[in-house]
Amino acid sequence: MPLQPPDFQTVHAPLAWWARHSPSAMALDDGDVQLSFAELAARVATDAAALDAEDAPAVVWAHETASPVDQLQRFLAIIASGRTAAVSDPDWPARVRDEVRVRMASLARARPGAEPVAAGSPFYIGFTSGSTGVPKGFQRTHGSWTRSFDICVQSFGPATQTTLLVPGRLSHSLFLFGALLGLWTGAGMRVQPRFSAASALETLRLGQAGSLVAVPSQLLLMLEHAQRHRMDPITATQLVMISGAPWPRARTTALRALFPSARIVEFYGASETSFIAWVDSDRSVPDDVVGRPFSNVELRVEAPAPGLIYVRSPMVFSNYVTLTAEEDSTAVLRDGDWLSVRDMGHIDEEGFLHLVGRQQRMLLVQGKNLFPEEVENVLAGHPSVAAASVQGLPHDVRGTQAVALLVLSDATDRSALVAWCQERLEPFKLPRRFYAVDAWPRTPSGKTDHAALARLLAAHLASPNAPAAGLRLL
Repeated sequence: MPLQPPDFQTVHAPLAWWARHSPSAMALDDGDVQLSFAELAARVATDAAALDAEDAPAVVWAHETASPVDQLQRFLAIIASGRTAAVSDPDWPARVRDEVRVRMASLARARPGAEPVAAGSPFYIGFTSGSTGVPKGFQRTHGSWTRSFDICVQSFGPATQTTLLVPGRLSHSLFLFGALLGLWTGAGMRVQPRFSAASALETLRLGQAGSLVAVPSQLLLMLEHAQRHRMDPITATQLVMISGAPWPRARTTALRALFPSARIVEFYGASETSFIAWVDSDRSVPDDVVGRPFSNVELRVEAPAPGLIYVRSPMVFSNYVTLTAEEDSTAVLRDGDWLSVRDMGHIDEEGFLHLVGRQQRMLLVQGKNLFPEEVENVLAGHPSVAAASVQGLPHDVRGTQAVALLVLSDATDRSALVAWCQERLEPFKLPRRFYAVDAWPRTPSGKTDHAALARLLAAHLASPNAPAAGLRLL
C-alpha cells in the first residue's frame, strides 16, 4: 500500500518526511548529480544551519549561476531556515540587477521573524517582466503553493505523482513549481541545466520520467526533433502539462502521436495567481478557450464582454516587492480579495473561460477592439507558421493597422496567409502586412518577446533596407 503523507503546511516539509520514509528514493537528478531524499535533506539541513550561524537576513538570494542541483539545494535551505528565497534571472543586464537590488534593499537588511514558519509565511520572491523595465518581484506564501500542489494532483490525476521532467531554468516560476512538485509527491524530479530537445526526449524515451511540464516553444522543438529523426512513439510518458503561453492546438495531434499514452493538459494562470483554468488539449477546442476554473478558483468577468477577468482563490500572491505603489496599481487590479492581471475574456454557458487577450496589448482598429492574441492564435494554426506576433502601426484612416511578424517553418506567401485569415477572422482583424523574421526573440521563460519584436519592426521601418533589421516583407 503506498505511503499516505500528511497534509503538509509548508513547501519544504515534504523533503524531511520523504527522507524518513523513502530515504534512498531519487529526489533530484540533473544528469551529472543524483541525490536521494536522505542525501538532499542532509545537505539542506547543513546549509540552513549555516544561514542561521551567519545571521543571514530575512530575504536571501538563491545562487543564480549554480547548477540546478546546487540552486535547488540553496533554495530549500533558505526556506527551511525560515527565510524567503529570491530567485533572479541570470540573463538580467547589470543595470537591471542593480536596480532590483536597490529596490529590495530594505528586505535584504531585515531579520527573520521569531514566529514558526507556517502556511501564511512568505517563502519565495520570483520575478516577471514589468512594463517599467524593472522586473516585477512577486512574493508568495507557503500556503499559496501548497494549495497549488494539492489542486494540481487532484485535477490532473495519479500521473502527477510520477518522476517529473523539468526542462527549464528555476528562475521561471513554472519550472520551479514543477521541481518542487516532484519533492511534494515523493516521486522526485529530473532537471536540465539548459533545455535540449534531444536530451528531454531521451529521458522520456528511457522512462526516467513519467511526466513533463513544458512551455509550448519547448514542445514544438521536441516535435521537430522527433519528426526529423523519425523517432518512435514514446509510450512511457503518462502526463504532459503545458503552460506559460498559448499552445497551438493544431499541433496537439502530432503531440498525441509522439506521446500516445499521455494525458495532455493545458493550464492557464499567471505568476501572481498560480492556477486559474485548465483543459484537456484537443484541436477541436476553440483557440480562445483556456478551460474551466480549477475547483478552488472563483472567476468574475466584468460586463460588457469581453471584460476584465478577476480571480479569487487561496493561491494568489501576496504583493510586489520591487514596484512603487503607482506601478503596483497599473500591474494588477484589486477589488477586496479579487485580483485581475488585466487579462480580458468571457465565460460561456458551459463554464469555459474564453481569453481574448491582455488589456495592455489591445489595439483600436476602425473604432473596434482588436486583441493581437486572437490573430496570433489563428496565424499559429497555419501549417507554415511556427510563431506569430501581431503589432499595431499608426494609420491615417484606421487609427491603427495590424501587421504580423512571423517565423515560417515552410515557404508561404502573403496571399496564402490572407486567405487563411479571411476564413477565420472578421475583416478589420486581418493583418495588412506580413513580415518574416530571421531570429525570433523570446523571453527567458520561452514566451515570444513582443516588445523586442516591436523594436525590431520600428528599426526596420526607419531603415527598411538595412539587413541587420532582420525582417522581410512577404
